[in-house]
This record gives sequence, C-alpha cells and structure tokens, in this order.
Amino acid sequence: MKGKRWCAVLLGLGALLLMVTSQAGAAGFALYEGSARGNALGANLTGSADDVSALFFNPAGITQLPGVQVMAGATFIAPMTDVTTVNPYSGQSNTKSAESNVWIPPHVYASYQFSDALWFGAGLYSRFGLGTEFDKNWWGRYNSYNAVIQTLSFNPNVAIKLNDMVSVAAGVEIMWFDLTLEQKIDATAPFVRGGAGATLKALGYSTNINDPTTSALDVNSKLTGDTFGYGFTLGLHVKPSDWLALGASYHSNVKQHIDGDADFTKPAALTSGPLAAPSATWFNDTGAEGSVTLPDMLFLGAGIRPMDRLLIELGAIWTGWSSYKDLTIKYDEAILPGVTSVTKPKNWMDVWRLSIGAEYKVTDWFDLRASYIFDEEPIPDSTVDYLVPANDRHMVGIGTGFHWNAWSLDLSYTYLMIEERTVEPRLADGVYQSKFENGDAHLIGISASYKF
Repeated sequence: MKGKRWCAVLLGLGALLLMVTSQAGAAGFALYEGSARGNALGANLTGSADDVSALFFNPAGITQLPGVQVMAGATFIAPMTDVTTVNPYSGQSNTKSAESNVWIPPHVYASYQFSDALWFGAGLYSRFGLGTEFDKNWWGRYNSYNAVIQTLSFNPNVAIKLNDMVSVAAGVEIMWFDLTLEQKIDATAPFVRGGAGATLKALGYSTNINDPTTSALDVNSKLTGDTFGYGFTLGLHVKPSDWLALGASYHSNVKQHIDGDADFTKPAALTSGPLAAPSATWFNDTGAEGSVTLPDMLFLGAGIRPMDRLLIELGAIWTGWSSYKDLTIKYDEAILPGVTSVTKPKNWMDVWRLSIGAEYKVTDWFDLRASYIFDEEPIPDSTVDYLVPANDRHMVGIGTGFHWNAWSLDLSYTYLMIEERTVEPRLADGVYQSKFENGDAHLIGISASYKF
C-alpha cells in the first residue's frame, strides 16, 4: 500500500512538472492566500480540505469537520519592483522603485455540522486585490502612478455528505469591489490642446507627446468608485482511501458595475494666464461609471499521505482572465469636447497556478510545512502597463502549525520572485520602452482556529 502511495506522489510530480514546462504567460491581481496553513502548503488545500479554511479552497471539505469550527487571520503582503523607462525623445533612461506598502487581505471562516449528512459554513475573504504606487511625478505617470483594487467576499455554503467517500457543496458569493486609479494627463498632447500648440511652444513648454521630463502642464486624474457583485461557488470532495483525497471547486466570475467619480486637478498654467480661457471646459469633475468582469477560478487538488505523519498536497488553479477584455469608463459629462468615455484594451489571457506542498507532523502539537508555486502572468505584451508591472512568478513557502487542546495557530512565510520583463513602447497609452526588474514580495500569514 505504501508503494502505491509513493507511485501516486511521483506521478503527480511528473504531471506538475510537465504543466510547468509547457506553460508561458503571468498572474494579474488575483489573491489565493486563504489561510496561513494554505499559504505554507502552496496556497491550495483543495485536495485534503481538512480544516475550516476549506471554505476558501473547497467548501465540500467541511463535511470532514465535526461540531463547530472557526478560524480568523490575515496575510501581510509587502511587494516591491523597479521599473526602468526610456525617454523616447532623448533616449535617456530612468529607474524608479515602487513605493513601499503592506497589503493585508483578511480571512474569517466558520463551519457547523447540522447532522450526519448536512453542514453549513461561511467565509469572509479577499479573492482579488492590487496595490501599485509610484511617485506622482515619475516618468510612467501618464499611464499610472497609483492603482488600488480592494475586494471582500462573503460566501455562505451548504455542504452535503452523499456517502463515506463523496461530498458536494454549493454557495453564493457577495463581493464588495473598491477601485482607485490615479494618473497624469499631458495637456500638450494633440487631442487635448487642439490648436494651442504654437501658444504652448511660445511659452516654452514641450510639445512632444508625453515627454516624461515635462510636468508643468500635467493634469491630475483620479478615478474612484465601489460596488457589489454576485457569484456562486461549487465544491466536490472525494476520499477513496485513508491515504488519498481529491478535490475540485469552482468560483464563478463576478461582474462589477462601478459607480463613482472622476476628479481632475489642473495646474496653475491652465487656470491663469494665456492658457486659462481655452482650458475652462477641460477636465471638469464629473460622475463616472464602468464595468469589469472579474474572472472565474477552478481549483484542483490531491492530498496524498504516503505515511501517517506526512501529507503531500498537489494543486492547480485555473483563472479565466480572458473575461477581462477592456476597461471602459463612461463620464456623466464630457471631460473634453466630445469625449464622454475612455476605453483601454486589456485582452488578458487565461492562466494556471501550479503548486506542491508538504506537511510533516513532528509531534501531536507541532507541524512543519513547505511549498513551491509557479504562477503565470495573464497580461500580454500588447497591453502590459504600469498598473501591474509583473511577469511569471515563483514562490517558495514555509510554515509551522501549533496545536493545543481545541486551539490551533498557523504561521507562514512566502517569498515571491517575479521574472524580469521587457516592454515595448505604446506612447498613446503612456507606456515607454521599459524593463521590469527586481520584483519580489514577502508574505507573512497568521491564522488562529478553535474547535467547539
């Protein structure tokens, strides 16, 4: 029997390696950090699904949990990257580091066994998030200097144990979505200045489109808004033997219709002096709205126990980023004569996230964990920008678990490394010839749980 278990491990490793070497692409702004234990095991507990964070990874797994169980915690994420841009007019290059920030997606779960066949559970967590901030006068400001996306999902589920081997689950997802996008707009660009080019030149301003060294005529644009969207979750858990558990779960896509405001701050050169009159109708504050479809996710996993104290978790997550085709913002009032909407193509690609993790129970009260993750980047070269200056990612995680009486405390640390990427210029989008490098992040997770 133990030989069969190790054969299953080796076959799973071979399949995982084949998938890694056959894929190319990148990771967007999805979050997979459902618990500290899940982080340490590769952010995927879909197969074993044997603690209450299964409500994130595979809600069908809560049929393994007796009584009432609760968990609460968070992951602290500190990302960093450098972007080198090249001035298209002078050929001069400039390297800028992102601002240091810490993002803290939380998680809270509770499960309740109603009968021998019926369980209820609910989770509060974040499936998507983004924070990319640069100095407001950096060279890439005409594309973005601050982007913040926050989500929080409430997900109640019903799980049914069909027999000793198979469990299923279904739930609804109520997702809050909050968006802040800030960038500069170059008022010397032809679509803004109209026939004012000669006046600008006489006043000593550059008339090169998006010249990053010129800022006297920059208009600050800030878009904010929030909304609620709705989706559903499904789960399947199969345990054919004591040493093997298989799982699959699905999070549907969530369409968010953002209702908010577009605020513009014009520089002094456009509010007084020779340029004040023609700019009187430029970039007035107005209401704004837009829609975005956040992708669906398919979680697949296998939990294998080649020996009683060792768990090996294999996982794969497919994320349907092809639903993110464009970002269109419609304005209640024209921000320029005849301009009532702006569309930015995205055309992101579906991607895979592949992981392997191991947990060894050193004693009844102490566990050790480790993992490796390969995470694809969904953004194609044709639309890559400074909102997500990233590429394919490699992640290595470690963690511990402590147990005493009804309490458990899980801790994790993950180091994320982003591959370098070269970007071709798209001046109309404010994107220069660029290089993304030195991208990494430190993730620290903590979860505390109690079994009643």
